[in-house]
Amino acid sequence: MAHASNQTAAEAEKSVSVDLTNEQLEAVDAIIRQNRHRPGALIPVLKEVQDVTGYLPLSLQKRISTGLNLSLSEVYGVVTFYSFFRQEPIGRHLIKVCLGTACYVRGNKDLVQNLSRDLECKIGGTTQDRRFSIEGVRCLGCCGIAPVITVGDHVHREVRVKDMPAILEQYE
Repeated sequence: MAHASNQTAAEAEKSVSVDLTNEQLEAVDAIIRQNRHRPGALIPVLKEVQDVTGYLPLSLQKRISTGLNLSLSEVYGVVTFYSFFRQEPIGRHLIKVCLGTACYVRGNKDLVQNLSRDLECKIGGTTQDRRFSIEGVRCLGCCGIAPVITVGDHVHREVRVKDMPAILEQYE
């Protein structure tokens, strides 16, 4: 597929987000070089790049489209289609809030509202200081100990609104 943009690789490089390090950009370029001529490489490249950078901002999508000689719309389409790709930076600690029936019935709605208010961050967002990201999930498979949230790999059981300040304090 032909590259639809007139942007050169140098211009794509200049447009990359300032919060990425030179080491990250070098790793991204190496990933692109290694896969440049491999058919069907887009999804594996996006995954590897996200593993390096933590997310796929539009500027990196442009860099990838230029490097793989694909249209930006094709890259963007894949990034926005698959839920495991992120276009926004993720916080140091990912809070997963169960939105399943058992958690909802046992008080999760108030928990979500208070968490969003206290962190000034909606589900799907990241706090301004990038300390936390909040993600809603359909079920964490812990219905017997609902309501449940996870912070990173830690499961917090039978969580109430009053428990949240102490839970969040554990994560700098």
